[in-house]
Amino acid sequence: MLSLLVCASVAHAAEAGLAALRGMRVYVSPDAAPVDDGVVLIGGGRIVAVGTSAAYPAGVPSLNPACDGGVVVAGFQNSHVHLNGGAFAGAREAPAGRLEAGLTSLLTRYGFTTAFDIASDRDNTLALRARVERGDLQGPRLLTAGMPLFPPQGLPFYLEHFTPDLLARLPQPASVPAALETVRSNLDAGAEATKLFLVTPQRNQPPKRMPADIARAAADETHRRGRLVFAHPTDLDGLRAALAAGVDILAHPPLGVPGPWPDGLMESLRAAGVWMVPTLKLLDYELAKDKVPPEQADRILRDSVREFGRFVAAGGKVLFGTDVDYVEDSDPTDEYRLLAQAGMQPMQILAALTTAPAERWQESRRRGRVLPGMDADLVVLQDDPARAATNFARVKCTVRGGRVLYSR
Repeated sequence: MLSLLVCASVAHAAEAGLAALRGMRVYVSPDAAPVDDGVVLIGGGRIVAVGTSAAYPAGVPSLNPACDGGVVVAGFQNSHVHLNGGAFAGAREAPAGRLEAGLTSLLTRYGFTTAFDIASDRDNTLALRARVERGDLQGPRLLTAGMPLFPPQGLPFYLEHFTPDLLARLPQPASVPAALETVRSNLDAGAEATKLFLVTPQRNQPPKRMPADIARAAADETHRRGRLVFAHPTDLDGLRAALAAGVDILAHPPLGVPGPWPDGLMESLRAAGVWMVPTLKLLDYELAKDKVPPEQADRILRDSVREFGRFVAAGGKVLFGTDVDYVEDSDPTDEYRLLAQAGMQPMQILAALTTAPAERWQESRRRGRVLPGMDADLVVLQDDPARAATNFARVKCTVRGGRVLYSR
């Protein structure tokens, strides 16, 4: 608690570089009681202590007065984003202001202190990340899967808007050696994962499917390097292919596929420890884009929300993600609303944003909770998410490493 926080003395707190973030409530963890009228002390980019304002030490300045008075939680991770939009073009040389504005609009204004890009122009994303990390511009921590792998001659029709140059560089390995070359190239360049498009919709043709030996070899090589594998399954056979390949994380459920999913398949996913990023808002977005009549669209959406809820109820592990920068609207409010409709309680959603990704990437000692010693990646919400899941989108401030990235 705060009474134990200062290495020297409270009188020297300011000189020690400490700053205080005061909240009407602090959720230290999804599975712990909140601290009402709480204070988080920050120093050296880390959380120094957490306690109540009654023990608030005099002389410690506010981190930012505009950030005081809200509900404090750990920094959020969006585990399904893309960074292919015009805001990030030419990241190596682009004006810092344009890149920072893009990251703010897409991510930091909604509390994301970490974002996992799971398909992009790898070298451009790595250049963007490098500029964030060396301080050229402020932004979230960026992780990437680099260039995704597609089935042979199997680019999906919904990428047709990409430039011819980028389309020509997207890997579509037709053999195991070609797939391994792509995986190794990505990981050698600095990627943290592999992304497999196991099934890709085609315009006026049956979907293309990644050969099982290619998918398995790519996953095995990624695991050999100590990294994780995302997969885009599209349909129920895609789920089965993911299981056969040993995939770790489903980038989506089979959205829009009529339920119920086979009970055996649901149990197999849970038993294999396959995690899922629901991206429920994506289905709503695609139905609207395809101008599906509202009554039919509502029925399709409810069906997918219900089936995802069955996965959660069966003990399936969930990571929050929105497919933003493919989905044009970056506001995650509807995703939170749909997760609640699927039966997720507010603290389960908070876990999907914080402790679950920290666990999945073996970072629980540094991220995911508001505890002493953790990185000072924090979100201040305007209202308590326990009252409504959509309050997770009402961000007052976003803090990464003790620095305010965004303030409303």
